[in-house]
Amino acid sequence: MTTTLSFDEIKHKQQATWNSGDYGRIAWLTVPLGDALCEAVDVRPGSRVLDVATGTGHVALAAARRFCEVTGIDYVPSLIETASTRAAAEDLSMDFREADAENLPFPDGSFDTVLSAFGVMFTADHQRAADELVRVCRSGGHIGLASWTPTGFVGQLLATVGKHAAPPPGTLPPVRWGSEETLRELFGDRITRLSCDTRTLTLRFLSPEHFADFFLTHYGPTLKASQRLDAQGNKAFRADLVALAADENRVTDGSLVCDWEYLTAVATKA
Repeated sequence: MTTTLSFDEIKHKQQATWNSGDYGRIAWLTVPLGDALCEAVDVRPGSRVLDVATGTGHVALAAARRFCEVTGIDYVPSLIETASTRAAAEDLSMDFREADAENLPFPDGSFDTVLSAFGVMFTADHQRAADELVRVCRSGGHIGLASWTPTGFVGQLLATVGKHAAPPPGTLPPVRWGSEETLRELFGDRITRLSCDTRTLTLRFLSPEHFADFFLTHYGPTLKASQRLDAQGNKAFRADLVALAADENRVTDGSLVCDWEYLTAVATKA
């Protein structure tokens, strides 16, 4: 009989996943989203901004360049170290700290704006994470999210991972956050407004094979999945990743150019 894991047990496994590989190299791909999310939320100079699951700090850095008072948190120490190094390189005064998105170490209403790009969607307990986003945002403040959609490229990528190496029992699909319906369910009547906009990020690789090998080497979820497979399983897994990229490719010169769909959501706290 399959035993469903607790959210804390799932979180422990997820933390190990994001500690594997080299997420810094994957994070290069989403650098433009920092400015895009800040623009979508209309982050104003002087605002108190929190970037939840900041990773290597794209969104936090974009907010700091807008002369905001910025804090970024993540539960992976190496990512916080990278984000701090990037801030120091630009001589930006920011507060990066190790913390859990499901248990934010801040009083109620501490921030004017709470942001997360492809971060909070990967928490174990989605409702608890959403509750924390709302709690630390002041009344009338804004919550801005960028999340991969279920039907977009990354949604299909994660489905491919699950096909070859099933996630722990009880794991919630991260791409739930890429649905307006789910966000309304998570935030409930604690928000007065929610606007959602589906956008795409164009990514480029040397070839579909290059994409597959790059992600198998550096991206935690694909790397961890491959480590659970035998040689034959890994061959089939790689073939499916190559096929996914080839199906989404919009050029015919041998390289790979594809559009990755995501949902931008901006909520106003009641």
